[in-house]
Amino acid sequence: MSKIPLNQDELLSQAPALFTEKPHFEASDKYYFVSTIDVINEIKSLNWYPTSVQQSSVKDIDKKGHQRHLVRFRHFDDLLSPKENAVELLLFNSHDRSTAFSISAGIYRFVCANGLVIADSVFESYKIKHIGDRFNNVQNAINNITAFKPQLEQKINTFESIHLSQAEQESFARSSIPLRFHKHLQVDLKDLLTPHREEDTKDDLYTTLNVIQENLLRGNISGVNN
Repeated sequence: MSKIPLNQDELLSQAPALFTEKPHFEASDKYYFVSTIDVINEIKSLNWYPTSVQQSSVKDIDKKGHQRHLVRFRHFDDLLSPKENAVELLLFNSHDRSTAFSISAGIYRFVCANGLVIADSVFESYKIKHIGDRFNNVQNAINNITAFKPQLEQKINTFESIHLSQAEQESFARSSIPLRFHKHLQVDLKDLLTPHREEDTKDDLYTTLNVIQENLLRGNISGVNN
Protein backbone atom coordinates (compact mmCIF):
# COMPACT_ATOMS: atom_id res chain seq x y z
CA MET A 1 0.00 0.00 0.00
CA SER A 2 1.56 3.24 -1.13
CA LYS A 3 1.51 6.32 1.11
CA ILE A 4 1.84 8.43 -2.05
CA PRO A 5 -1.10 8.80 -4.46
CA LEU A 6 -0.83 6.77 -7.66
CA ASN A 7 -0.59 8.79 -10.86
CA GLN A 8 -2.40 7.98 -14.10
CA ASP A 9 0.50 5.96 -15.54
CA GLU A 10 0.72 3.81 -12.40
CA LEU A 11 -3.02 3.21 -12.41
CA LEU A 12 -2.88 2.17 -16.06
CA SER A 13 0.04 -0.22 -15.59
CA GLN A 14 -1.46 -1.89 -12.49
CA ALA A 15 -5.10 -2.09 -13.58
CA PRO A 16 -5.82 -1.39 -17.27
CA ALA A 17 -9.51 -2.19 -16.68
CA LEU A 18 -9.87 1.22 -15.01
CA PHE A 19 -9.43 2.86 -18.40
CA THR A 20 -11.81 0.68 -20.42
CA GLU A 21 -14.02 2.88 -22.59
CA LYS A 22 -16.94 0.57 -23.35
CA PRO A 23 -18.80 -2.29 -21.65
CA HIS A 24 -18.44 -5.98 -22.39
CA PHE A 25 -20.27 -6.95 -25.58
CA GLU A 26 -22.75 -9.09 -23.61
CA ALA A 27 -24.13 -6.02 -21.79
CA SER A 28 -27.61 -5.03 -22.92
CA ASP A 29 -28.54 -1.79 -24.67
CA LYS A 30 -30.04 -0.55 -21.39
CA TYR A 31 -26.66 -0.72 -19.68
CA TYR A 32 -25.27 2.82 -19.35
CA PHE A 33 -21.48 2.64 -19.32
CA VAL A 34 -19.61 4.59 -16.65
CA SER A 35 -15.84 4.87 -16.94
CA THR A 36 -14.05 3.99 -13.71
CA ILE A 37 -11.24 6.45 -14.36
CA ASP A 38 -13.79 9.25 -14.73
CA VAL A 39 -15.20 8.44 -11.29
CA ILE A 40 -11.67 8.24 -9.87
CA ASN A 41 -11.05 11.76 -11.11
CA GLU A 42 -14.33 12.92 -9.57
CA ILE A 43 -13.33 11.39 -6.22
CA LYS A 44 -9.93 13.09 -6.42
CA SER A 45 -11.71 16.44 -6.78
CA LEU A 46 -13.28 15.70 -3.35
CA ASN A 47 -9.85 15.31 -1.66
CA TRP A 48 -9.57 11.50 -1.72
CA TYR A 49 -6.64 10.06 -3.68
CA PRO A 50 -5.94 6.52 -4.99
CA THR A 51 -3.18 4.70 -3.09
CA SER A 52 -3.77 1.10 -4.19
CA VAL A 53 -5.49 -0.71 -7.06
CA GLN A 54 -6.22 -4.32 -7.96
CA GLN A 55 -7.97 -6.12 -10.78
CA SER A 56 -9.02 -9.76 -10.84
CA SER A 57 -7.64 -12.30 -13.26
CA VAL A 58 -9.86 -13.62 -16.04
CA LYS A 59 -10.43 -17.10 -17.40
CA ASP A 60 -12.36 -15.85 -20.40
CA ILE A 61 -9.99 -13.79 -22.57
CA ASP A 62 -13.00 -11.91 -23.97
CA LYS A 63 -13.51 -10.31 -20.56
CA LYS A 64 -9.98 -9.00 -20.26
CA GLY A 65 -10.17 -5.28 -19.58
CA HIS A 66 -13.73 -5.57 -18.27
CA GLN A 67 -13.08 -7.59 -15.10
CA ARG A 68 -13.73 -6.70 -11.45
CA HIS A 69 -11.43 -4.07 -9.98
CA LEU A 70 -10.89 -2.33 -6.65
CA VAL A 71 -9.41 1.11 -5.99
CA ARG A 72 -8.53 2.24 -2.45
CA PHE A 73 -8.42 5.95 -1.65
CA ARG A 74 -7.03 7.89 1.29
CA HIS A 75 -8.06 11.36 2.36
CA PHE A 76 -5.62 14.20 1.71
CA ASP A 77 -5.35 14.92 5.45
CA ASP A 78 -4.16 11.36 6.15
CA LEU A 79 -1.61 11.54 3.34
CA LEU A 80 -0.13 14.66 4.94
CA SER A 81 -0.17 13.19 8.47
CA PRO A 82 -0.13 9.36 8.28
CA LYS A 83 -1.59 7.47 11.25
CA GLU A 84 -1.31 3.86 12.36
CA ASN A 85 -4.90 3.30 11.23
CA ALA A 86 -6.33 5.09 8.22
CA VAL A 87 -9.96 5.27 7.14
CA GLU A 88 -10.14 4.49 3.46
CA LEU A 89 -12.65 4.78 0.68
CA LEU A 90 -13.09 1.65 -1.47
CA LEU A 91 -14.40 1.73 -5.02
CA PHE A 92 -15.56 -1.53 -6.62
CA ASN A 93 -16.59 -1.91 -10.24
CA SER A 94 -16.49 -4.07 -13.34
CA HIS A 95 -17.50 -3.56 -16.95
CA ASP A 96 -18.88 -7.07 -17.52
CA ARG A 97 -21.86 -6.78 -15.12
CA SER A 98 -20.19 -9.14 -12.60
CA THR A 99 -19.76 -6.46 -9.90
CA ALA A 100 -21.98 -3.55 -8.98
CA PHE A 101 -20.42 -0.09 -8.99
CA SER A 102 -20.14 0.76 -5.28
CA ILE A 103 -18.31 2.96 -2.81
CA SER A 104 -17.77 1.94 0.81
CA ALA A 105 -15.52 2.67 3.78
CA GLY A 106 -12.62 0.59 5.07
CA ILE A 107 -9.81 0.69 7.63
CA TYR A 108 -6.15 0.17 6.81
CA ARG A 109 -3.60 -0.88 9.45
CA PHE A 110 -0.04 0.11 8.62
CA VAL A 111 1.35 -2.47 11.08
CA CYS A 112 0.24 -5.51 9.11
CA ALA A 113 -1.13 -4.20 5.81
CA ASN A 114 -4.41 -5.63 6.98
CA GLY A 115 -7.24 -3.85 5.19
CA LEU A 116 -10.57 -4.25 6.95
CA VAL A 117 -13.74 -3.50 5.02
CA ILE A 118 -16.58 -2.20 7.17
CA ALA A 119 -19.66 -4.40 7.06
CA ASP A 120 -22.95 -3.00 5.82
CA SER A 121 -24.35 -3.46 9.33
CA VAL A 122 -21.90 -0.81 10.55
CA PHE A 123 -21.67 1.47 7.55
CA GLU A 124 -23.69 1.42 4.39
CA SER A 125 -22.16 0.84 0.97
CA TYR A 126 -23.31 3.22 -1.74
CA LYS A 127 -24.30 1.90 -5.14
CA ILE A 128 -23.40 4.17 -8.05
CA LYS A 129 -26.09 3.85 -10.70
CA HIS A 130 -25.26 3.59 -14.38
CA ILE A 131 -27.95 6.16 -15.09
CA GLY A 132 -28.80 9.70 -14.09
CA ASP A 133 -26.53 12.29 -12.47
CA ARG A 134 -23.43 10.24 -11.76
CA PHE A 135 -21.45 13.03 -10.11
CA ASN A 136 -24.26 13.75 -7.68
CA ASN A 137 -24.37 10.07 -6.67
CA VAL A 138 -20.61 9.97 -6.15
CA GLN A 139 -20.53 13.27 -4.29
CA ASN A 140 -23.26 12.19 -1.87
CA ALA A 141 -21.45 8.93 -1.10
CA ILE A 142 -18.11 10.66 -0.54
CA ASN A 143 -19.66 13.37 1.63
CA ASN A 144 -21.34 10.75 3.83
CA ILE A 145 -18.14 8.74 4.24
CA THR A 146 -16.13 11.89 4.97
CA ALA A 147 -18.65 12.91 7.63
CA PHE A 148 -18.51 9.42 9.19
CA LYS A 149 -14.70 9.30 9.19
CA PRO A 150 -14.12 11.10 12.56
CA GLN A 151 -16.65 8.83 14.29
CA LEU A 152 -14.90 5.75 12.97
CA GLU A 153 -11.48 7.04 14.05
CA GLN A 154 -12.87 7.68 17.54
CA LYS A 155 -14.27 4.14 17.64
CA ILE A 156 -10.79 2.76 16.85
CA ASN A 157 -9.29 4.90 19.63
CA THR A 158 -11.92 3.57 22.04
CA PHE A 159 -11.18 -0.04 21.09
CA GLU A 160 -7.46 0.57 21.59
CA SER A 161 -8.11 1.90 25.11
CA ILE A 162 -9.94 -1.28 26.21
CA HIS A 163 -7.58 -3.95 27.56
CA LEU A 164 -8.66 -7.58 27.71
CA SER A 165 -7.70 -10.30 30.15
CA GLN A 166 -6.58 -13.67 28.80
CA ALA A 167 -10.03 -15.09 29.54
CA GLU A 168 -11.70 -12.21 27.69
CA GLN A 169 -9.44 -12.67 24.66
CA GLU A 170 -10.29 -16.38 24.59
CA SER A 171 -14.00 -15.60 24.86
CA PHE A 172 -13.68 -13.16 21.95
CA ALA A 173 -11.83 -15.75 19.87
CA ARG A 174 -14.38 -18.44 20.73
CA SER A 175 -17.27 -16.22 19.61
CA SER A 176 -15.55 -15.64 16.24
CA ILE A 177 -15.28 -19.32 15.33
CA PRO A 178 -18.81 -19.64 13.82
CA LEU A 179 -17.90 -16.86 11.36
CA ARG A 180 -15.55 -19.26 9.60
CA PHE A 181 -16.11 -22.83 10.79
CA HIS A 182 -19.04 -25.23 11.14
CA LYS A 183 -20.34 -26.23 14.56
CA HIS A 184 -18.88 -29.75 14.38
CA LEU A 185 -15.31 -28.38 14.17
CA GLN A 186 -13.51 -27.75 17.45
CA VAL A 187 -10.79 -25.12 16.88
CA ASP A 188 -7.72 -24.48 19.03
CA LEU A 189 -8.16 -20.94 20.41
CA LYS A 190 -4.39 -20.48 20.68
CA ASP A 191 -4.18 -20.49 16.90
CA LEU A 192 -6.67 -17.64 16.68
CA LEU A 193 -4.84 -15.52 19.28
CA THR A 194 -1.29 -16.03 18.02
CA PRO A 195 0.15 -12.73 16.69
CA HIS A 196 2.43 -12.83 13.65
CA ARG A 197 4.47 -9.69 14.40
CA GLU A 198 5.85 -8.00 17.47
CA GLU A 199 3.57 -4.97 17.08
CA ASP A 200 0.54 -7.21 17.63
CA THR A 201 1.67 -8.59 21.00
CA LYS A 202 -0.78 -6.33 22.82
CA ASP A 203 -3.94 -7.04 24.77
CA ASP A 204 -6.20 -4.18 23.65
CA LEU A 205 -9.51 -4.90 21.96
CA TYR A 206 -8.58 -3.47 18.57
CA THR A 207 -5.32 -5.43 18.30
CA THR A 208 -7.08 -8.60 19.44
CA LEU A 209 -9.77 -8.07 16.82
CA ASN A 210 -7.16 -7.74 14.08
CA VAL A 211 -5.13 -10.75 15.23
CA ILE A 212 -8.23 -12.95 15.24
CA GLN A 213 -9.39 -11.61 11.88
CA GLU A 214 -6.00 -12.21 10.28
CA ASN A 215 -5.78 -15.77 11.61
CA LEU A 216 -9.31 -16.59 10.42
CA LEU A 217 -8.31 -15.50 6.92
CA ARG A 218 -4.76 -16.87 6.99
CA GLY A 219 -5.81 -20.41 7.91
CA ASN A 220 -3.34 -23.00 9.27
CA ILE A 221 -5.63 -23.48 12.26
CA SER A 222 -5.67 -26.84 14.03
CA GLY A 223 -8.71 -28.56 15.46
CA VAL A 224 -10.78 -31.74 15.56
CA ASN A 225 -13.99 -32.89 13.90
CA ASN A 226 -16.46 -33.69 16.68
